[in-house]
Amino acid sequence: MKKMWMARGPIVAGVVVPGSKSITQRALVAAALARGESRLFGPLTSEDTEYTAVALTEMGIVIIRDSDCWRVVGGHGRIKAPAGEIFLGNNGTATRILTSIAALGAGEIIITGNERLRQRPIAPLVAALRGWGVDIVCAENGCPPVTLNASGIPGGLTSLAPGLSSQYLSSLLLASPCCREEAEIRVEGEVLSRPYVRMTLRVMEQFGAGVEAAADLSRFTVAPSGYEPRDYLIEGDASSASYFWAAAAVTGGRVRVENVPRDSMQGDTAVVDILARMGCGVERGEDGITVTAPEELHGVEVDMGDCPDVVPTVAVVAALARGETKIGNIAHLRVKECDRLAVMARELARIGVETREGDDFLVVRGKGRGTLPRGHATVETYDDHRIAMSFAVAGLVVPGVGISDETCVGKSFPDFWQRFGAII
Repeated sequence: MKKMWMARGPIVAGVVVPGSKSITQRALVAAALARGESRLFGPLTSEDTEYTAVALTEMGIVIIRDSDCWRVVGGHGRIKAPAGEIFLGNNGTATRILTSIAALGAGEIIITGNERLRQRPIAPLVAALRGWGVDIVCAENGCPPVTLNASGIPGGLTSLAPGLSSQYLSSLLLASPCCREEAEIRVEGEVLSRPYVRMTLRVMEQFGAGVEAAADLSRFTVAPSGYEPRDYLIEGDASSASYFWAAAAVTGGRVRVENVPRDSMQGDTAVVDILARMGCGVERGEDGITVTAPEELHGVEVDMGDCPDVVPTVAVVAALARGETKIGNIAHLRVKECDRLAVMARELARIGVETREGDDFLVVRGKGRGTLPRGHATVETYDDHRIAMSFAVAGLVVPGVGISDETCVGKSFPDFWQRFGAII
C-alpha cells in the first residue's frame, strides 16, 4: 500500500512524461506491417506496450528495443501464426487491434488475456471481420478469447455495429491497407472517442497509407497500399500528463508538461480545456502545455465521451472545486480495466466526497480547497492504473490517503511514483 505525501504548498514544476501509450501501440503496428525498417523514437515502455511488442514478435515481426528507440523490421503486411496462444493480459487496445492484424496471417491464431480481459466485449469487431470474409469466433459472452482460422483479409465492404469502444474501428482501419482489395468500412450509430479514431488515421497516413474518411467518421475507404517504413517521434502521453496538470490545479500551483505539444494528436489534451473551464490558466506553447491554478476552482458540466481516460483525473479535481461537477456521456467507462464509473463514485465516497452515479454520468459535489474531504482511507485501485494515479492527485491535499496495489501503474507509467514524488 502506497501512503501518499501531502504537498507542502503550491506545486511549481516542469516535467517530462513517458511516450503516448496509444500512439506507441498504433505506430508499432503500422511499422510491423510496413515494407522495411522503421525507427520509433520515444516509445512508451510499459506493461501494455510490452504485451503488444511480444505479440507482434510471436507473429514473426523483428523488434529491437533500446531505451529511447525501437527498430521494427516490417513484414510487408504478412503475419505468421504463432506457436501458441497470444496472451495480452488486460491490454484491451492490443487485443482489439491485434485481432484484425492476426486476420492477415495464415493458420489458427488464438488471442486471450486475463480474467478481466475475458469480460471486455469484442463481438462487434468479430462481426465486422466476418463481413470481410474472415473466419473468426469469440467466446459465447461476446468477449475473448478470440480464435481465427486466418487466411488474409479479402477487403470489400463491411459494417461495424454500435459498440462501447472506438478501438473496434481503429482495429479495422489499421489492418485495412493490407487487405487484398480496396476496403470499405461503414459505421452504424455513434462513433465514440472520436479523437482516438483521428489519431489512428493520422498514424496510418504518416506511415503512407491512403485513407478517405467521411467528415463524421461514419464511412472509410482504404486503398490496398500497405505501409511505408519511416522514422517516427512519439509525443508524450496526455493521459499521463493529466495527473501533473491536476496537481497544479488542486495545490494552487503551476506545472508545465514539456513534451505534449500544443498541436498534439491526442484527444486527452481536452483535459486542459476542462481545467480552464474550472478556472485554471492554460498556456499552449512549442515547449509544452502549462496549467496554472486559480484562486478557487469551480464545478462545471462537461461531456467527456471523447476523452474517457481522463475522467478519473477530472473527477478528483472536481472533488476539490466549489460546487457541482457533472461528467456526462461516459457509459463506456464501464468496460475499461474496471468499471471506472462505479469505482470513481465508490472511492471518492470512501475519502468523504459526495457523489451521484448514473448510467452514463457522474456527479461530484466539491466544497472547495478550503473545505477538504475527510480522507484517512485506503483507496482500492481494482488493478486499474488510472484509478491509482488519479487518487495520487487527491493525496496531495487530502490527509491520510493510501493507494492499494500501487504497482498497477506499470500498465502505462512504470516510474510514476518516482516522477510524481519528485514534484512535491
